[in-house]
Amino acid sequence: MIIFAADMEQQHQYIKQFPELFKGKKVLYVHGFASSGQSGTVTRIRQVLPNAEVIAPDIPIAPQEAIILLNKVCAQEQPDLIIGTSMGGMYAEMLYGYDRILVNPAFEMGETMKEHGMIGAQHFQNPRQDGVQDFIVTKALVKEYKEITERCLSQVTPEEQGCVWGLFGDEDTTVNTYDLFHSHYPTAIRFHGEHRMNDHSFMHSVVPVIRWVDDRQSGRERPIIYIDVNTLMDSWKKPLGSSQKTIRTLLETYQLFFVAAAPAESQYYTDINAWLYEYINVPAYGHTVFTKQKSLLYGDYLIDIEKTEGMATLIQFGTDTFKTWDDIADYFSRLGGQ
Repeated sequence: MIIFAADMEQQHQYIKQFPELFKGKKVLYVHGFASSGQSGTVTRIRQVLPNAEVIAPDIPIAPQEAIILLNKVCAQEQPDLIIGTSMGGMYAEMLYGYDRILVNPAFEMGETMKEHGMIGAQHFQNPRQDGVQDFIVTKALVKEYKEITERCLSQVTPEEQGCVWGLFGDEDTTVNTYDLFHSHYPTAIRFHGEHRMNDHSFMHSVVPVIRWVDDRQSGRERPIIYIDVNTLMDSWKKPLGSSQKTIRTLLETYQLFFVAAAPAESQYYTDINAWLYEYINVPAYGHTVFTKQKSLLYGDYLIDIEKTEGMATLIQFGTDTFKTWDDIADYFSRLGGQ
């Protein structure tokens, strides 16, 4: 049940460093079943957050030992963010009082172990500090996991709801706890990906959430860009050339909101959200605005096809100056985040 596969062919294809992101802060990573603190995921996090201290202990196989260790690490290190994947997401949910990102959390670990035939001899997928390579999953161990998962989602408060994010791969065939999580926490987000996350899905699904958490902790307010969804589509409702690439670049510096006309019919609302989910995905979560008065949008910039006059500086898409999304990318590149 390892979340992040080490895909060497894709290594460095999507990974990008963000030196200012979580600079001087601590990130605790809680790995999945049969993995270790030396997984490819840890390497990936350290690459993306080069100025953060990433703490990644080997998690004991015995659940009670695992939660004791993790509580001890939290007490000693006081992490600014905890990222847990699969089994690690299950444990991370129980580490109350910290900002947490749970990726495909295995809240029904005992049942998952039974369903996927994990009873018997197992091999650690990554090296561990104690040198142990093999272990055995017994029925007694499965029972221990069932008992520990009964403690999940048991201390959810309004304060906890504000500091926990759940990310769920829409092609995950190993665990499916989206509905269970969403019944306790409001921030449940589906991303494009499987249980085993690759560089692409990490960069475009997890990193945006890491950035939101860091902004909130730091009290950082980024310049706001409103983007009319019609500027992103061609006549066949497919993304225009370079639009997605530009969106990813703008996210590094700006706060983006995606704007559409207030729907007269519910189907329009559904279609727009479906389009944003398909082509923008995680960055559009909680950042979609339906309005009949775009001129009243309060922000720094508005990218729109129409000549909308209002409180935000208009970037009129399709004009000689901004014929393409490459033109828009060049413009904001020259602004340097202003």
